[in-house]
Amino acid sequence: MNLRFRSQLLVALIILVAVFAALQTILLRFFTSSFLFASLIALFLALYPGYLLSKVLLRPLKDMTEMARQYASNSNPSSVYSNDEVANLKRAISEMAVRFVSRIEDSSKEKNQLQAVFEGMSEGVLVVDEKGRIRMVNEALGRLFPLPSPVADKGPLEIIRNAQLEFSLRKVLEEAEHSVFEMDVPGPGMRSIEVNVLPIFRTPGEGAAQRKVMGALAVFHDITRLRRLEKVRQDFVANVSHELRTPLTTIKGYAETLLEGALNEDVAPRFVEVIKRHSDRLTKIVEDLLTLSTIESREFSLTLETVSVSELIDDVIDFLKEPAEKKRISLARHDLPSPLFVHGDRKHLEQVFVNLVDNAIKYGRDGGNIAVTVGETSPGEIRISVADDGIGIPREDLGRIFERFYRVDKGRSHEIGGTGLGLSIVKHLVQAHGGTVWAESTPGKGSTFIVTLPKAHPKPSAGGV
Repeated sequence: MNLRFRSQLLVALIILVAVFAALQTILLRFFTSSFLFASLIALFLALYPGYLLSKVLLRPLKDMTEMARQYASNSNPSSVYSNDEVANLKRAISEMAVRFVSRIEDSSKEKNQLQAVFEGMSEGVLVVDEKGRIRMVNEALGRLFPLPSPVADKGPLEIIRNAQLEFSLRKVLEEAEHSVFEMDVPGPGMRSIEVNVLPIFRTPGEGAAQRKVMGALAVFHDITRLRRLEKVRQDFVANVSHELRTPLTTIKGYAETLLEGALNEDVAPRFVEVIKRHSDRLTKIVEDLLTLSTIESREFSLTLETVSVSELIDDVIDFLKEPAEKKRISLARHDLPSPLFVHGDRKHLEQVFVNLVDNAIKYGRDGGNIAVTVGETSPGEIRISVADDGIGIPREDLGRIFERFYRVDKGRSHEIGGTGLGLSIVKHLVQAHGGTVWAESTPGKGSTFIVTLPKAHPKPSAGGV
């Protein structure tokens, strides 16, 4: 206890004893009473001065109690103006309380920030304690897996049916080693999840040997799209290799035959013709690959202008009139009475519809019909369809015909010189214009390819009013 405060208590005690002794002496002198009775009366009369002294001495303690209560209720405590030692103690307590409240506020802010990060993560997160019981999960995990409610105090295997996850968490808790594995989530669309399991240490500042594991953290990354892209890349490489190998093998074989002595034989012109045809096919494949690469690059841009759809389709039909006539196919255009316009790159739009009409000619029946219809499906959208009455496309192939090198009939496609890249180019160019493309078909009755593009409103000419 502070020296000055003890001195004050001693002085107060001396004063009370003196008052008590004085009262006792007076009572014994002026009143004929026994010593015990005089002592009791003197003690009773000394209670009031004692009460007053106790209030003076205990007031700082009451102030500190009130100050503590005010801090506990988050209200501003009253200031201390006294200069005695108790007041200094009050100031010290006040300063300590201020720092304590500040640390609590900082901890609360940090906790809120961490909670916001935790909930805002796109990856799923699961936290377990040292016993392997679930303590926390975030919303992203609920989007990856159908979780029961509540999940607290459950085992990981109770909410995610995967033995590898349970095994990895147990291993991390026992050995404090980072673990990574992949798991497949069954469902309508199979998903691939990469899981990173890390230990949570109680004292992260100490050495690895002294640190004690207090739990484990599992982070779930959805890598389905990455795996699909990897599969597409693998298929693309395999398809390119196959597509290039076939004509190269043919060219090499015929060239070797010519070099071995067939140059002077009657079959030489036919062999040279075969070599030229396959060389043209190789050239077409390379050109289409370069076109796709250009469209998918970040540097690709469109030279935009207002294009009349009717004039565009007329130019396409005129360009393909000769191959259509060779197969006795009738090419016709149907559109609305009012002219329609799109805002796009004329050269690339021509490429889109040349590909579609050329495919309709190649896969259409001899003496058949092809109809190009232009219409307006909504005030801001134009619909252009290319319909034929050819062999059609099976339902199971409709969803894949826009993939690179995908062919419904591989034998016939090679026979007519297709590269398998035309529809993929069409899809990318239409999407670059902000439109959509899809196909509808009935096997044996024909196919219809539909393209929608945003409508443009041509500006009036400078001389018009």
